[in-house]
Amino acid sequence: MAGELFLEFALLSFVAFGGATALLPEMHRVVVEQHHWLNDATFTHLYAIAQAAPGPNVLVVTLIGWELAGLAGALATTLAMCLPMSIVIYLLIDRWESFAGARWQKAVSLGVAPLAVGLIFSGASLIAQAAGLGLAGAVVVTATVVLNLRSKLHPLWFIAAGAVLGVLGWV
Repeated sequence: MAGELFLEFALLSFVAFGGATALLPEMHRVVVEQHHWLNDATFTHLYAIAQAAPGPNVLVVTLIGWELAGLAGALATTLAMCLPMSIVIYLLIDRWESFAGARWQKAVSLGVAPLAVGLIFSGASLIAQAAGLGLAGAVVVTATVVLNLRSKLHPLWFIAAGAVLGVLGWV
C-alpha cells in the first residue's frame, strides 16, 4: 500500500502549483473517487485537522498516508509529495536563474499565479461541498470573504466567528 501511495502522490507532486492545498481536488479524485481508499467525510476531516494544526499545508498529505497505511503510509505520501519536485528544482534552478529578465520567464512566472489561485479556489469549493455546508455555509463563506476584503480585522476574528457558528449548530 505504501508503494502505491508513493507512486500516486509522486505523480501529484509534479502539478503542485500553489502547494498541497491547490491539489485537493486531484487528491480527492485519486483517494476518494478513483481508489475508494477514503470517503468524503474522512477526507474532509483529515483536511480540517491539517488546517487546524500548526505547520505546512502538506500536512494533509501526511494525514492521508497515516490514515491509509500508518507510519509507512505517512512517510510514503510525504516523501512523494516533497522529494520529486525538490530534486527537479535543485537540478534546474541554476538554469532558470540564467534566464532572469527574459520575457518568457516573466510570462511563465506571472502565468503560474492565476493557476495556483484557481486550484486553491477549486480545493476550497471541493471541501465545502464534501462538508455538506449547504446554503448556510455558502452565506458564511461569502460574508467572510467580503468582510475580510473590506475590513482590517485580523483573520482570527473570522475563525472565531466560524467556531461560534459551528458550536451553535448554525453551520
